[in-house]
Amino acid sequence: MIAISSDHAGYPLKEALRHYLEACGVEYRDCGAYDTNSVDYPLQAKKACDLVVSGECEKAILCCGTGIGMSMAANKIKGIRAACCTDYFSVKFTRLHNDANVLCLGARVIGAGSAEELVNVFLNTPFEGGRHQRRVDQVMALENE
Repeated sequence: MIAISSDHAGYPLKEALRHYLEACGVEYRDCGAYDTNSVDYPLQAKKACDLVVSGECEKAILCCGTGIGMSMAANKIKGIRAACCTDYFSVKFTRLHNDANVLCLGARVIGAGSAEELVNVFLNTPFEGGRHQRRVDQVMALENE
């Protein structure tokens, strides 16, 4: 199960991705926003990330205007490894090498078609582990300092 959330700026992209997930048969939890009325992105990020941390959802997709605000907020939550990406290579390697569990996308930066391709890569690229596990462990240890 995938959690998906947005603020008001990311709402149109979240809706496009929600329909894409449905078309692909991917189960998801929609954490809002549910329209374009103003909401605060840190609270929207927390809703989806809490589902990842609890194990209720495997990964999350967060959308705001640039993806940056959601990424910053998500990375404050213990257990989250969020990456704001706009291209195939970044998404692929954030999964392969960083085991990112949250993808942040900017609705004002990329279109729905590109976002769908990035979500596909994010959901279907496994973590390589090996030498990368040590580095992921080091990143996660920073939360405890």
